[in-house]
Amino acid sequence: MKNEIQHVLFEDESMIRDYQAIQKTWFLRGKQRIIQTTGKHRGVKLLATVDYGTGKIVWQEDEQYTAETFLSFLKKVVAEYPTGKIVMVLDNARIHHAKLLEPFLTEMKDRLELVFLPPYSPQLNAVEGL
Repeated sequence: MKNEIQHVLFEDESMIRDYQAIQKTWFLRGKQRIIQTTGKHRGVKLLATVDYGTGKIVWQEDEQYTAETFLSFLKKVVAEYPTGKIVMVLDNARIHHAKLLEPFLTEMKDRLELVFLPPYSPQLNAVEGL
């Protein structure tokens, strides 16, 4: 039972912006209001997994989404689950397929398996609800 799956994790990235985006407003026809906003268009980028069985969340904050960032996150996830096989369900973002990941994924092939969702199917990713 060495290869039996013990942890099913759903992974995704998200950004929390530090400014408010106005979606809708009212104004008189022909008299559009100028609404001042302050600050810069910055935000926090998050990578997170949710454990399907326990609800445990593992997350990491970063400045950008890169293959290096994702690799660092994978290492964190493996450290959080020191025993048992992990299956991580995730989307097809380019950083999830980077060549940089190959040595780590080969090294962890008995412990970590990535399962990719079909394109344009966020409804199948349990972490989307966080």
